[in-house]
Amino acid sequence: MKSNMLVIGGTGKTGRRVVERLEKLGYPVRIGSRSAQPAFDWNDTDTYARALDGMDKAYVVYSPDLAVPGAKSAMEKLAQAAQESGLQKIVILSGKGEREAELCEEIIMKSGIDYTIVRASWFMQNYSESFFIDPILAGHVALPKADAQVPYVHADDIADVVVEALIHEKHNGQIYQLTGPETITFPQIVEAIAQASEREIQFSPVSSEAYHQLLKDAGLPDDYVWLVNYLFTEVLDAPGNNEISPDVERVLGRKPTNFATFVRETAKSGVWNQNIPQSI
Repeated sequence: MKSNMLVIGGTGKTGRRVVERLEKLGYPVRIGSRSAQPAFDWNDTDTYARALDGMDKAYVVYSPDLAVPGAKSAMEKLAQAAQESGLQKIVILSGKGEREAELCEEIIMKSGIDYTIVRASWFMQNYSESFFIDPILAGHVALPKADAQVPYVHADDIADVVVEALIHEKHNGQIYQLTGPETITFPQIVEAIAQASEREIQFSPVSSEAYHQLLKDAGLPDDYVWLVNYLFTEVLDAPGNNEISPDVERVLGRKPTNFATFVRETAKSGVWNQNIPQSI
């Protein structure tokens, strides 16, 4: 009999991909989200036990990020509920180079439940599904730290690693650092997307302070502004964060997806040719 799988964050960038893969493999899957039945809401600890009931393994994505204030307390409550429900294993999505997130990882690692930690670099899909798509569509991207070298990872590669970790016990107790095969800067990314979508997209370097104010002036939620500011000031150029990891190939037996492939495939979808005139 195949394990019952809970995917907390099952409608998000990696979560929905994990759900699709598990279902294709014939696993019973329960999506953990506020709109699901039973519902799962990080802000309502009473929903944890109901979502975990009858589940054998879980993929856990904390929204918006494990580094944000409140994540550690929620993770403590989830670990307790998981212990009480008899959950056998947790695969948790974390951030590469995020010390605050590592404190949440430690809670899971000390819970007595089998685990795999997946520390991902910045997602390529930040440019097609969140974060930076609006300024790309507006034709003007302004970001700090223009020269930062980032080893972006494809969400499909993350999902493939997560599924492997959920299914196979040999990944128990492992911490995987997931990156793409090369590093790339913000101006290089904007140029690649502009060429692939046959559009003019301008890139402007700005200071971290100016970018923080830009986010606030755009009326974005405080937790979003805090997270983006944290990523740019504490994580982006933290020691070791530009290092390329072999873990995708180690787990999957294939090379990770490169940025050029992501851009080429995404451009075919037309997502960068929509007319949405708003920017950050």
